Amino acid sequence: MFGRLLPKETSFFDFFEQHSALTVDGTREFLNMVSSGANIEAKARRIHEIEHETDVITHRCVEALHRAFITPIDRDDIHQLVTRMDDILDMMEDAAQSIYLYDIRSVTLDAKRLADICVGCAENVKEAVSLLSNMENAAKILAVCAEIDKLESEADHVMRSAMAKLFRDEPDVRQVIKLRAIYETLEGVTDRCEDVANIIEGIILDNS
Repeated sequence: MFGRLLPKETSFFDFFEQHSALTVDGTREFLNMVSSGANIEAKARRIHEIEHETDVITHRCVEALHRAFITPIDRDDIHQLVTRMDDILDMMEDAAQSIYLYDIRSVTLDAKRLADICVGCAENVKEAVSLLSNMENAAKILAVCAEIDKLESEADHVMRSAMAKLFRDEPDVRQVIKLRAIYETLEGVTDRCEDVANIIEGIILDNS
């Protein structure tokens, strides 16, 4: 419905979908990194490459926004959505680089669980933006956003439990510092996904 308002070469929804697909790829690559514990440097490098690809899409979207005479949804919503989406993989790359630079060879089950939740959040963001071009999908989109909120709450719980366990059971202070940074960054990824869900919910309320 909204697509008819735009020139064919400028589809903001295509930008959103391309970006979200790469975000899923990046979170899955991170999950693979912490699950296998092998080829850490190569996997961190690949996540960096994916993050760069999402940056390129973000810049192209913003450039298209400046050129567009008519936009399918509010300009500020487009800008906020694509830049907040970009924050997700920025934080995931931070986590990947931390594991590589801190030389963490084996991560905890809690870190793996947080990484798995990050994948779930990213997949739901992808689903939500894929439906966004048609406001007849409003109910489905809101349900997906609610699932993102649920996953973010689960990540909060996992992180609090992981932190308690870390400070109680880990005798190596350096390991405590390293793992705390990883836990906080991964939980931050789910926060950024929730930010995106909140923006999408606002778009739905404004346009349906």
